[in-house]
Amino acid sequence: MKYNQATLNKIEKILDEGEYVVRYERGTFQSGYCILEAKKVVVLNKFLDVEGRINTLLDLIPQLNINLDLLTHESQKLYDELRKKAAALALEAAQKNDAKANEAEVKDEVPTEEAPNVEGV
Repeated sequence: MKYNQATLNKIEKILDEGEYVVRYERGTFQSGYCILEAKKVVVLNKFLDVEGRINTLLDLIPQLNINLDLLTHESQKLYDELRKKAAALALEAAQKNDAKANEAEVKDEVPTEEAPNVEGV
């Protein structure tokens, strides 16, 4: 996926067709966005560049309740692709966390060698 204005427009189109309003505003957003679910409004930090806006939208799209029936065929295909990509990234992150946890467990289980008992020498 290319990180350019055309890609951003396609992602914004998905939200628009899903009856969400995307707004770019100033604010102190820790994650770069705020979702007002009851009003179907997504507010993004207006100081993000195009790549930051795309990455932020990719992070939040799986969290939104978007009715697929409202989307055009082209938007449905992109939406499915984005959800699959998000699921793959989440799985990869979970596997990395599991690997780190297993590594920490193995490290804790390694016995330390004790000095041999040398009595009566």
